[in-house]
Order: sequence, then structure tokens, then C-alpha cells
Amino acid sequence: MTEGPARGGEPGRPSGASPRFDESQPCTVVLVRHGRTAMTVSRGYSGSSEPGPPLDDHGRAQAAAVAELVDRVGRDLWGDMPYPSELVASPMVRTQETAGVVAARLGLEPRTDATFQEADFGEWQGLTAEEIEARWPGRLEAWHVQGDHRPPGGESIADVGRRLQAGLDALLAAGTDRTVVVVSHAVAIRAALGTAMGAQPSSWSQLRVAPASVSIIRLYEDRRHEIAVVGVPSEGWSAPGAPAA
Repeated sequence: MTEGPARGGEPGRPSGASPRFDESQPCTVVLVRHGRTAMTVSRGYSGSSEPGPPLDDHGRAQAAAVAELVDRVGRDLWGDMPYPSELVASPMVRTQETAGVVAARLGLEPRTDATFQEADFGEWQGLTAEEIEARWPGRLEAWHVQGDHRPPGGESIADVGRRLQAGLDALLAAGTDRTVVVVSHAVAIRAALGTAMGAQPSSWSQLRVAPASVSIIRLYEDRRHEIAVVGVPSEGWSAPGAPAA
């Protein structure tokens, strides 16, 4: 049974959407993680202190797939949301390259905003989890599960959350009833999702955000934000009317 809006709530809200009791319109934020890089494959911690690495061949294919998926927002997928009208990207090479592919598909000019860049991993930059554990026993787990623990010279999960909260607040303040695509990174996207739903930083690492995946937040002025989508993979989707591969 379709759930109708309560007491004049937002018209056209689909079944299963978070309940609203007014007619407020949100700012919809489509969070896109960049495509695969060599560091994704090696599982190294690749943060904001270095601009690279670039997408690899598979990462470029993923960027095309996620551009196709985002192009369907407000059309045949998530039809209650406006079609994207703005594109923002972290300044890192991998996000800029991914955003370039998305921009070509959507016909938008990307804007760079360092608010949405990845965590700064400090002295852990470029190292794998095994290498970090060998040099700083126990500290990587503390970084993921304690929230306020910082790597040497880097940011804590809570630091990233405060930065992403400011970025989301700025998008909301710029206007509602619109969709903004933000091309970002795994830790940053987890922080955006976590702050939007009011979860503790210690729990954010439980969110799966694969390369070239899509997550969607709907930001409301009363702060009762809706987490509409988390970590939907772009690979395997077909264009409307096309046969499945």
C-alpha cells in the first residue's frame, strides 16, 4: 500500500520515504565516490595531502558508469527528486577526472570545493593498513572506531565530519528544491552520511561506500534530513530501454 503524505506532507513522496509533516522541500545531494585508482587496488590510505593518483583504466570505465547512473536521477530512477542542476568536486585528481566524465554526461560545469576532499591521513598517507599497524600498533583501529583519534599530522574522523557538515550546510543555505552532485571520497562520504543522520563518528566506518557508488542525502531546513540511498554501485546498470549486459 502506498503511504500518502501526512497532514499535507510533501506531495509525491514514495512509500518508504522518511515521514514529513509539512510541505518543506529539500536540497538533494547526490554523493559520488570517484572511480578506481592504483591506490584503491593496493588498499593504501590515499588522502588529501597529495593530489594523485589518477584513475586507472577500470576507474575511467567506472566514471562513465556512474555518470550514466547519475543521469537517471529524477528521471527513471528516484523520480521524486529534481534532475541534477549543479556539480561539485573535491580538488583531488581522481575526483576531478570522475567529475569531468559526469559533467560531460549531465551538461554541467563542475565547481571545485576543498570542503569535500578526502581525510588528511598525515604520516599514514600511501601506507596500507598492515604497514600502519606495524608502525603504529592499534592506532588505525582507534582512528576508525573512536572518532576523535588523529593519525600523526592528520585529521580525525570527527574533524572530517565537521568539515563535511559545513559543506552540507552551505549547500542547503544556497537553496532547496534542487539536486547537487558532489564527487568525493570514501571517508568524506561516510562523514557526510553520518553527520546527516546524527550518528556518532565511531559508527561511520560501518557504511559501505564502494568506488563509483552513489549515495543520496535530502537536506531539510529543520535538520530532519533523509538518507535516501547509501553506496549503490554504478556498475551493472543499463541505460533505460537497453538490454542488460
